[in-house]
Amino acid sequence: MQKQQMIYLGIGAGAALLIGIVLAFAMSSGQKDGERMNEAPPGLQLDIAEAPAINSSRTLRCFVSGEYVGTFTLAECAQKNGVAAQALDVGVDESGELSAAPTASLAPPPAEPVVATPATPDGTLGGEVMPQNLDQSGGPVAACLRYAGGEWRRLSEGLSLGTCVQLLYDGRCERPGSASYGRWGDQSLRLVPNRVEISSDNKNFRTFVDQGKGCSVPLVK
Repeated sequence: MQKQQMIYLGIGAGAALLIGIVLAFAMSSGQKDGERMNEAPPGLQLDIAEAPAINSSRTLRCFVSGEYVGTFTLAECAQKNGVAAQALDVGVDESGELSAAPTASLAPPPAEPVVATPATPDGTLGGEVMPQNLDQSGGPVAACLRYAGGEWRRLSEGLSLGTCVQLLYDGRCERPGSASYGRWGDQSLRLVPNRVEISSDNKNFRTFVDQGKGCSVPLVK
């Protein structure tokens, strides 16, 4: 009788173990196939195209001219910036909080260049290799400059506007609230999330070209 009980206990334990293994395998397979494990990259991701829908009564951190001015609703923040609510970018700032600001207002335009640091004779600039015979598009040409490290750096003495924009920003991405600046002749250039903007007065910017997949910039002639 005792031997028979031992056999039943052994069968029961084996069945429980088998069920546990099957359940563990099923859970592992489900997690492996899930979007979270296979596709979601680690760390905090910022994508203005996927900004959350904002309830009209919800408050968020508001920036005006690059300065944090307090917590307000989206409509109130837009009013303080003198723009429509649709003109504000909404995203997560460096503190991890939901914030709103006019595009690139967290990086106001630098002063217009007086003297720009030239590229070195070997064609490099801060580790950046300058391609030779880059501009074959024709049309007006002017000096092309990049703002980096707190100073203006001259990339070329004579490029077309489209080629200068492509050299500055092709393949480069910006997050909400940030911007990268450049110059073409007396025109200010600005890369913000998903597009390149241009200004003749270094204050009022308009869209010059939209970025494509992978933050690519098509050549505009």
